[in-house]
Amino acid sequence: PSCGCEMRSLPGSGANRPLLVRSLLIILEISSGAENPSAPNGTIAIGKVSSQDGENYDVQFQLFDVYKSQQLVGKRYRVPASGVRSLAHQIADVVYETLTGEKGIFSTRLAFVTEIRNADGGKRYALQISDADGANPRTILQSTQPIMSPNWSPDGNRLAYVTFENNKSEVYVQELSSGKRQSVASFRGLNSAPSWSPDGKKLALTLSKNGNPEIYILDLASAKLSRVTHNSQAIDTEAVWMPNGKEILFTSDRGGRPQIYRVNADGGRAERVTFEGSYNASADISPDGRMMAMVHGENGKYHIAVQDLQTGAVQVLTETGADESPSFAPNGSMILYATEQKGRGILAAVSVDGRIKQRLGESGSAVREPAWSPFKK
Repeated sequence: PSCGCEMRSLPGSGANRPLLVRSLLIILEISSGAENPSAPNGTIAIGKVSSQDGENYDVQFQLFDVYKSQQLVGKRYRVPASGVRSLAHQIADVVYETLTGEKGIFSTRLAFVTEIRNADGGKRYALQISDADGANPRTILQSTQPIMSPNWSPDGNRLAYVTFENNKSEVYVQELSSGKRQSVASFRGLNSAPSWSPDGKKLALTLSKNGNPEIYILDLASAKLSRVTHNSQAIDTEAVWMPNGKEILFTSDRGGRPQIYRVNADGGRAERVTFEGSYNASADISPDGRMMAMVHGENGKYHIAVQDLQTGAVQVLTETGADESPSFAPNGSMILYATEQKGRGILAAVSVDGRIKQRLGESGSAVREPAWSPFKK
């Protein structure tokens, strides 16, 4: 029997694999006993799926180098029908790593916020997690009040986020396996923009408990709070950690317009990082620490751009004009972001060289503030 579905994956990117980035990495059509080759970049992926009872599936796949007449990898799995989609992503990861030497991102997850307008004019918000292609979403929190700034812990087991459910902003940390959650920042004033440290022990936050929005670091075990920035005339927000855990990048309007700055995690003098364009905000850092994704604004349009943190070179990746919340894939090959289509928020992804652009998911809700998960640990 046929399950009538496909195993699909997103394209890769990079100068070392120009043919691979132009094609789907692997497509394995599920049909009983059929073999369906796909041949990107001189390789053929052959999949064979069979089921005796319609409930469990035997899945075989082989990847061949056409030019060398050589099998690169071959595996066999047995999964229930409910596990076919997950297995498709697992196979795509194996193929991607075999062809590129880099870990695949197809078994990772996305977190994002959806917004639905009720018939009475009110709104409902949901924090959701989906597969890496935006499909198979599940809700982990619902509220009639806004939910903002989801941020993954480094082990992928928890999310930090902001809610207004108690008629004020609060930062929560939620364990995904159990659903258990805890308010970790509920100070007077603004509590926002959580960002996990690379070791998962701290959160960088934006707090206005002393009057002005500043960057703080919260030690989750001791609840000790340390102030990082000190500028009473500016808004400092949207902190993100460098992979070394010693530095933080953040958005500030201390120069008159929003730009991105760098500061040591233990405080000190902040240095401006962005100089090209009148608006640069919402930084995210590539896993290797070399590139920064950001929202880059010019003439009232907001695009996703990347900046080389060593040379300062900036490349604008998108043409749409209402882009937000860039988030690197854990292998650094793609950037997830939210944009608008026909006035409604949608998810999209772009390769770091700008050559591949793809819309993700087909939600009937407005979608915003996405975050790409780390690799599973």
